[in-house]
Amino acid sequence: MKILVTGGAGYIGSHTLILLIDAGYEVVVFDNFCNASKESITRVEKLVNQKITVIEGDIRERDDLEKAFSTHKIEAVIHFAGLKAVGESVEQPLKYYDNNVNGTAVLCEVMAKNGCKSIIFSSSATVYGDPATTPILENFPLSATNPYGRSKLMVEEILRDVYVSDNEWKVVLLRYFNPVGAHESGTIGEDPNGIPNNLMPFIAQTAVGKRDVLSVFGDDYHTIDGTGVRDYIHVVDLAQGHVNALDRIVNFTEPMTINLGTGRGCSVLEMIQAFEKASGKKVSYQIVERRVGDIATCFADPTYAKKVLDWEAKRGITEMCEDSWRWQSNNPNGYGGVR
Repeated sequence: MKILVTGGAGYIGSHTLILLIDAGYEVVVFDNFCNASKESITRVEKLVNQKITVIEGDIRERDDLEKAFSTHKIEAVIHFAGLKAVGESVEQPLKYYDNNVNGTAVLCEVMAKNGCKSIIFSSSATVYGDPATTPILENFPLSATNPYGRSKLMVEEILRDVYVSDNEWKVVLLRYFNPVGAHESGTIGEDPNGIPNNLMPFIAQTAVGKRDVLSVFGDDYHTIDGTGVRDYIHVVDLAQGHVNALDRIVNFTEPMTINLGTGRGCSVLEMIQAFEKASGKKVSYQIVERRVGDIATCFADPTYAKKVLDWEAKRGITEMCEDSWRWQSNNPNGYGGVR
C-alpha cells in the first residue's frame, strides 16, 4: 500500500516515515520544505536503509499534487503539511487560512479526482480552546482561541463535509496534544526555524548553550506549581498512532475523531526539572508575564484511542527528556542549517 505523506520531512512526519516503512507501507513524501530540512529525509533513509521517494511541492498547487498522484498509485494520505506557529497565526491569519485550509481543500479535490479517498489528518488539541474540565474527551465543546487552532478546526469540518457528500471517504482526525522527544538514535528530532514556539526545544537549546535563558510564561495559574500544565507525548508514540489508524482505516464507516495524548499532565517547572535530571545540565529560566491565549491545564482522556486504535502512549517524561537531549546534544544546530 502506497501512502502519500504531506509534510513528511517535518518533525512528526519524519518519525512517522520510519514506523510506516517498518510496518511494510510504501511512502511518498510531499513537502515544500518551508519549515523542514531535506537532511531529515537523508537521515531517515539511513535509519531504514532504503531510498525514499520525495516530491517537492506545495499543497496549494494542483500541478504539484497531480504530479504525485499521476506518478504513483496513492491509496491513502497522511496529511501533516501545515503552518503551526500560534503567534505567527495571530499576526498573519490569512497566511494560515490560505496554507492550512485552502491547501487541504485543493488536496482533497486532487485526491478525489484520482480515486484516493482515505485521509488521516494532523489536527490539534487547540481545537478545544480553554476546556471547562480535564481530562479532555473527544466530544468536548470546540472553541479555538487563535487562527492556527481555527484553521485546524475548519479543516476538520471540511473533511466531515467531504464524507457527507461521498460516504466512500475514510477520514481520521487525530487531535495531538504536545509532541516532544526524538528518535532514540539521536539523528532526527525537532529543529524549529528561529526562536522555538514550543517548550521542549527551547529547554533543550538553553541546556546546550544555544540560548541564555528560558522564559516561563506565568507562575500564577491554578496548577501544582503555578505554571501551565500540558499533556506531553513522545513523538514516536504519536507516530505509532498514525500507523495504527492507517492499519484500521478501511474498517471505519464514519469520520473518526481521536485524541492522542498520555492522559497525564506535566507542568513547565516539572518538565524543566525532568530535563535537568536527564541531561545533567542546568536550565536557566525566568518567570515572565502570561501569554495571551494560554490556558492553565490541558491533558487528554486517551481511552477512545485505546478502544478504536488499540493505541496508548508507552514512553514517559524521562524518555522524552533523554531522547530530546540526545538529539540536541548530538545536533546543537539541528540539521546544520541544511534546508
